Amino acid sequence: MSELGATTSPTKWVADQAKLYEESGGTKGLTVQGSPCLLIDTLGRKSGQWRRSVLIYGRDGEDYLVVASLGGSDHHPLWYLNLTANPQVRLRVETERFAATAETLSPAEKARVWPHLVEVFAPYAGYQQKTERDIPVVRLRRAAD
Repeated sequence: MSELGATTSPTKWVADQAKLYEESGGTKGLTVQGSPCLLIDTLGRKSGQWRRSVLIYGRDGEDYLVVASLGGSDHHPLWYLNLTANPQVRLRVETERFAATAETLSPAEKARVWPHLVEVFAPYAGYQQKTERDIPVVRLRRAAD
């Protein structure tokens, strides 16, 4: 368990990165392979427990954008399945922690922001080519206080 009662991924590098990010108050562990990352807590659709993941992000105005790529896998990552069931999420972006609402982008919106996301993390282009699955892009919008 981590701060706010979220269980971190069983994947070691994700757990280590999330721990460093959280324990430093958002001053360390801010990148993955040179790209900016955030912590996202989603409510487990089966367990009802909060789950924490580390995700690379891009920006669209004030909103954050994350890609449900799972390295080009043929199935969606669990965090994405969780937020489709409950779009209310918790984020840590650097030193700030806040609630947000998640929304999967339409094909037109995805096409508009995809070049920016590939600039942020070039492997995304190859991930989409690896799979027949349309890799979702999710907008994370800060919840009203």
